[in-house]
Amino acid sequence: MDARKLLKNICKELEELNIFIGRDQFFDLLRDHDLLTPKRRRHGAQTTYSHHHFHKYSKLLKDREITVPKQAWVSDLTYVRTDDGFLYVSLITDAWSRKIVGYEGSNTLEATGCLKAMRMAIKQLPPGAHPVHHSDRGIQYCCGEYVQKLEKQGIAISMTEENHCYENAKAERANGILKQEYGLGATFLCREHAIAALGEGVYLYNDRRPHMALNYRFPSEVHGTAA
Repeated sequence: MDARKLLKNICKELEELNIFIGRDQFFDLLRDHDLLTPKRRRHGAQTTYSHHHFHKYSKLLKDREITVPKQAWVSDLTYVRTDDGFLYVSLITDAWSRKIVGYEGSNTLEATGCLKAMRMAIKQLPPGAHPVHHSDRGIQYCCGEYVQKLEKQGIAISMTEENHCYENAKAERANGILKQEYGLGATFLCREHAIAALGEGVYLYNDRRPHMALNYRFPSEVHGTAA
């Protein structure tokens, strides 16, 4: 977790113990114990293949204002390193609340993991909710089975126009936080350990990490404020 958010998260407990510490002192304390977030590693597996024959959809979120939870999802596919090879992680994040509503770790880049993450997200939707599903133009999101499942649920499909990461920044941000703050940027002994860490990381991200964009509230808390 970002040091500023960590301090915000524990400030009440510190005050109850009569411990008063400023931001700079807190940073120094974390630095002295090697607890500051490590820098992000830049090289890894390629997860997006957009040169395929499947239909690519337009960017519906381009001019749409997102004002409540369950109005739009942003999706991304990333990876975690293990000694057994890559674990490919599919994430679906609510664009307003920042809650990760669907996730799956898979041994393959086929659409299987993305489909499981999407089914998890759909199960959480209340009756009558039809969020826009936004993603890059990767083959996993464009393939027939994935598209048909979204259409069956009445979920509109939106995709990046140029396949640039900044067009899907909220999804990129969620997977970045899992790697930088919750250990998924490490190399695990095996895929089973990585899958366990993924579940723990998602829980901490959703339920224990305050977000500045949410006035330091938790994604799960904000996500439950609107149907």
